[in-house]
Parts: sequence; structure tokens; C-alpha cells
Amino acid sequence: MMKLIFPILLMLSNLIYAQKTFKNDSLKEYNFLDLKVKFDDYYYRDKTHESKIIAKYFLQKAKNEKNESQIAEGYMLMQFDVPFTDALKYIDSVKIYSKKLDKKVYPAKIYLLRGNLYFKFDYLKQSLDNYILALRYAKENKNERQIAFTELNIAFLQNYIGKYKEATKIFRHYLYNANSLHNIERDQIQQNLIDAYIMLNKLDSAKVLIKGGIQSSLKNKDKYNYYKYLSLSGFYNIKKENYKKAVDELLLCKKYFSTDITDLNINYTLFVLGKAYIGLYKKDKAIQSFTELDSNVQKTNNTFPELREVYTYLIDYYKEKNDKEKQLYYIERFLKIDIKLDEQFQYLSTELPKKYDTPILLQEKENIINDLENRKIILFSSIGILLTALLLLSFFYYKSKNTEKQHRKIAQDLINSIERKNLETPKAVLVPEQLQNIKEINIEDKTNKTISEEVTQFILKELENFETKEFFLKKGITSASLAKSIKTNTTYLSEVINTQKGKNFAAYLNDLRIDYVLNRLIKDKKFRSYKVVAVAEELGYNNEQSFSLAFKKKTGTTLSIYIKEIEKQIVSKKYK
Repeated sequence: MMKLIFPILLMLSNLIYAQKTFKNDSLKEYNFLDLKVKFDDYYYRDKTHESKIIAKYFLQKAKNEKNESQIAEGYMLMQFDVPFTDALKYIDSVKIYSKKLDKKVYPAKIYLLRGNLYFKFDYLKQSLDNYILALRYAKENKNERQIAFTELNIAFLQNYIGKYKEATKIFRHYLYNANSLHNIERDQIQQNLIDAYIMLNKLDSAKVLIKGGIQSSLKNKDKYNYYKYLSLSGFYNIKKENYKKAVDELLLCKKYFSTDITDLNINYTLFVLGKAYIGLYKKDKAIQSFTELDSNVQKTNNTFPELREVYTYLIDYYKEKNDKEKQLYYIERFLKIDIKLDEQFQYLSTELPKKYDTPILLQEKENIINDLENRKIILFSSIGILLTALLLLSFFYYKSKNTEKQHRKIAQDLINSIERKNLETPKAVLVPEQLQNIKEINIEDKTNKTISEEVTQFILKELENFETKEFFLKKGITSASLAKSIKTNTTYLSEVINTQKGKNFAAYLNDLRIDYVLNRLIKDKKFRSYKVVAVAEELGYNNEQSFSLAFKKKTGTTLSIYIKEIEKQIVSKKYK
């Protein structure tokens, strides 16, 4: 789920803002500490105009008094709620003025500020890099509060990219054990923990925290956090399939958060609201929410992995409506967002199911553009459209023939290679004698830098059995299920496959299945008559598309061409 609760800000005053009240008099009566507390008060309550006035006054006061430590603090105040480049300059100024200041606070504080800034503007790699540096300096200086901030902010990033289990460990620890955090910060932790619990389907735990958060925010008359908890309640009710209740809650949140699109909680609300409408089969309402969300994303340039789901839904909706212009528009939006997400979340992309593969979308985009161009040309000249159509047909005909020729050549080479291998005598696999009587090796589920030779050979023997008995054809095989069946763990299994087989588990499994089907198609006439979906089912794939993509990636040709070339060779040999 998208995480739109910002990382913990380094509260400037180190005091709870509500501990002190102010009159609407001149700022001159306040000292630096008072001004910081007043800034925190306004900033937390989203009174940006007032907080900026205080920041400017604070910095000028510090400069007038030539107080370098307060000048650094003043630039820190100035970096909030300004454009990215300006904020980065202000933080650089903090660095300049903080060189002679308390080493227990700096430079960790600077890296924390940078990390938060990069996170806010969706530069997640740079954000993580700065948090890691902040953590290093905080630990060197034994600054417990800064250590808590950096570890929590790294957990926010983990939560953002879908590493919920890792994030929940940190959230729970600081929510229940840290004495250095204030109530404001605890709310942020609790809200992210709720979100992670919901994603992990720990709904009872989420419900308890949501109820407590709502009661606390009502008691403290804290509207902002009340609506944050209410939006999480909406998400919870979607998971419970209480879609009507979810819509009622989320509409209230939408009304509250929509006054400021830079508050990314509105995007969270719109996404979850769209999901609730889908649950109620109200497509038009879902489209309305997702369209508003797209508009906000364009204005703020903040992305999150679930946008793929949003644009996929929009594309399918307008495809059903035969509205090619809007379909094309959302395909282009999807492709743009997809590129950015791949850059930001490379390691996450393999865990996210993609309904639309980028190359397929690019081809569909080209076809739609051609279709729209043809319609426009009809309005101006029938001759023009005829020429365009002929050119396109010629191009695609040539391209199709050329591609088909290449695929046939690849298929022929594959068939010949397999037949030669089948004529060869397979070499025996040498297994150490001491492994013959091993029934099971219990391996603790810990990550080590190396695996003993005995364990490696044991796993290799089990993999040989896995391959020989063709267990790889079963559906639903994962590295976890295979590791369990051979009494090892996923870490060891993955390392052995990587080092001994030269590939990851997914590639290893696909290669076994594709090699199997290549051989069987040559030998089994009846198997060649199966439909693609039946072949995919036989090989353990969940759907036809997954199998076809795996076959093409492994062989460089298509299943249909491969089967045709087998039939041709059989006929050719028959009449020789």
C-alpha cells in the first residue's frame, strides 16, 4: 500500500508543541526557543503562512545577533514547505553554519533533513542513502533520539516499498519501548504500523490500533490525526469487504484532505476510495476517484507502486468504452509512471504483479496511434488514408515475414540440437558416497556467508531428484515450498542455485519447464495437439500468458512456430 505518512520530522524544539501557548503579539517578545516551539505549533497544524513568517523572522534575528548556532537553526526552519532546490540550498547552509556546533547533533541532523526532503520529493534512493549516513553518525555520537529517528525513517521507506514485515519490527519496538519520542511522533509510527498490519492481513491488530487512535484524536480534538485514522479505518473495512462503510468514512476524509493536494493523504484517500467503489461495482465512481488521483499525481509528481493498478483499471475501463483517445492517454501515463517506478523500486518490481507488460503496452500504443491517425486522415483525404494503409501494411508484412523467418530458424536449430543430445549417452552424476545414506539435514534458518560443502552436495542431490522426478511440473512451486520439501531453507537453496546453476530460482524453474516441453513436443505427437492453455497447465504455469512469455524468453521463438517446424521435419524425414 502507498505510504503517505511522512517520515518523522526532527522536531525543532524537542518539546511538545502544546506545552506552551502564545498570544498574537509581535514576535519580538519571544526568544529563540519560544520561536521554535511556535513554529512547530503552526507547522504541525498546517498553518504554512504563519510558520514561514516565523522562520524568516527567526533567521533575521539570528543574523542580527551574529549567533551562528541559531543561524543554522534558522536555515533549518526555512527549508520547510519550499521548492526542492530551495530547500536543498537551505540545508546546505545549515551544514556550513553547523561545522563548529555540537557534534552530538551534527552532522546526523543534516542527513536526516536531507533524507526527509528526498523522501518528500520521491527521490527514494537518495533518501535512503542519507538516512544510512544519519544513522552512522547518530550511533557514533550515541544520540538515542537521532538513532530512533533514522531507524524509523528507514522503516517508513521499507513500508513504502512493501517490506512490511521488516518495517513492523521497528515500528513495534519504538511504539512500545522508546521514551525519547513524543505523542506526535508516536501517532506517525502507529499509523504506519496499522497500514503494515492491514497489508499483512493482521486485521485484528490493526483494528485495535485504529480504535485507540480515533479515541485519542477525538479526546485531544486533533482533527488531522482523526482523519488519518479514519482513512486507515476505510482501508481496513475494504479488507473486511465492508465496502459501504469504507466509502462513508473515506468520503469524509476526502472532504477534509482535499483542501491541500500537497498533503499526500488525499492521494491515499482517493486510491482507497476507488478500491471501495470497485468493491461496490460502481465503476463510474471508481473512475472518478482514480481520475482525480491522476490529476494530483501530475501536480505533485509523487508516485507509488499501486499507481500501476490505478492506470491498469483506467486503461481497461476506456478499452471497454472503446474510447481510444483516453485509453491512449492512460497508457502513456502508465508507461511514464512505470519507468519512474522501475528506477525507484527495481527490487520491488519482481514482487508486484504486472497486468500490462511494457513492451505489450508500447505495441498497443503504436496501434492506437495508427488507428487515430487513420481516422483523422479520412476527414481530409481518402487517397491519403489509402496510401498510409498500404505503407503500414507493407511495413508490418515485411516485419512479420522477417520475424517469422528468424523464429523458424531458431526453432529448427533448437530441434536439431535436442535430437543430437537425445542420441548422446548421458553422463553419470557423481555423488559423494557419504551422502547416500543421508535422509535429512536440519539447517537453522539463519543467513551465513558460505555454505558447507556437505550441505551444498546434499541440496544438489535433492535438486537432482527434483529434476529427475519432474517435480518442477507441479503448480505453485516456490523457493519456500521447495526448500521445505527438501528440509533446508530458502537462503541456502537460493545460494546453491545461484552459485551452482548460475541463475536465480525463478529462472531455474522456468528453464527446467521449457527444456521439458521442448523435448516432449518432439517425442509426443498427442502433446503437440494440445492448446497452449493446456500445455501451460501441464507444465505448472498459472496461465497461458506466463508460459508464452517464458517460452519466448528462453527460446527466442514462439510455441506455434516450434510445433510447426517439428511437424515439417517429421514429414520431410518420412519422404526421404
